[in-house]
Formats: sequence, structure tokens, C-alpha cells
Amino acid sequence: MNAENIALSIEIMAVVFGLAYLYFLIKEKRICWLFGIASSLLSIILFYQNNLYSEAILFVYYVIIGVYGFWLWTTRDGQNTSITIVKIPKKTLWVSIVLGALGAISLGWFFTNFTDADSPYFDATTTAFSFVASYLEVKKYIAAWLFWIVINGATIFLYLTKDLNIYTLLTIVYFGFSFYGFWNWREKYRDTVPQP
Repeated sequence: MNAENIALSIEIMAVVFGLAYLYFLIKEKRICWLFGIASSLLSIILFYQNNLYSEAILFVYYVIIGVYGFWLWTTRDGQNTSITIVKIPKKTLWVSIVLGALGAISLGWFFTNFTDADSPYFDATTTAFSFVASYLEVKKYIAAWLFWIVINGATIFLYLTKDLNIYTLLTIVYFGFSFYGFWNWREKYRDTVPQP
């Protein structure tokens, strides 16, 4: 099997695991994190080979956040209840936006000046905000899905420029499911909040 076929096989496996992750995430099943970890490990290889270093770093983070997410979604508090879907506090939202912007500028500058990265600021922006959105997702903030809608929309164009066609298709699916995930989590949240 030549290198191109190996890369394609890795990409297909990463996509299959990524879709399983998304399905189980929307359903709030902790197994989602295991599929996410497997998909991320495979993705690291592909992005490194395509000189998308910010994306590769992001997927290392996805492995770490996957372990944390699995642990957090398994842990129960003193009343034997697990983490629930919640609205994001305004302060957390603003801190998230500022951290994402600072991360994008810092990563973009670094990869512009010290690597041969393609699209360093564009790649860095989607990467930095994906760090933020992943953390919000683990905490089950509904707003995480709004971040993903924007990130996935932008990432489609990034992947198209690198001819990562299967990842582009996966990201289109993610983009669509981000809308569904937002709607689904918002409805679940509304069902748990007493109506006046």
C-alpha cells in the first residue's frame, strides 16, 4: 500500500470515528469521548503531514480534552447527579472570546515567523476558538454549539484549500449537526428549567 492510500485510509477511519463522536455527543453519551480521542489521534498524523501545524496541535488538545470529558461526564457529585446542560454565564462567554482572539493572534504570529505553515492566521483562528469551544462543550454550555457553527463553517474553506476532501465533507456534516446540536441541547435545557 503506497503512502497516498495509507493517508486516505487514516482519513476515512478518522472521519468514521469523528461521526460516531458527534452522534454520541449530541445524545450526551460519555462514549463520545472515546471515539473523539481515536479520531483525534489519527487526525494528528494527517495534519502534520499537510503542514497544518495549528490543526495538529488542536487535535493533541482534543485527545487531552477527550480524556477530561470522559472523566467529567463519568463523575457524579454528592447527590449522584452528573453534569447537566446549562447556559453560559456572560463573564465566561466574554473570557472565552478574548482567550480565543489572543490565542489566534499568538499562534498565527508564531507559525508565520517560525514555520512553513500554510494559512497561519486562518488556521490559528479556527484552532484557537476550537480550543475554547471544546472546553465549553465538556462543560455542557449550550453556547459551545454556536462557536462550532462559526468554526466549522470557516474550517470547510481551510480544508478545501488543502484538498482534504473527506475532512471537508466531515466538516460539512459537523456544520449541519452543529445547528442540530444547538437546537437539541437548548430544548433539553428548556425541559429542565421550570417555566414561569
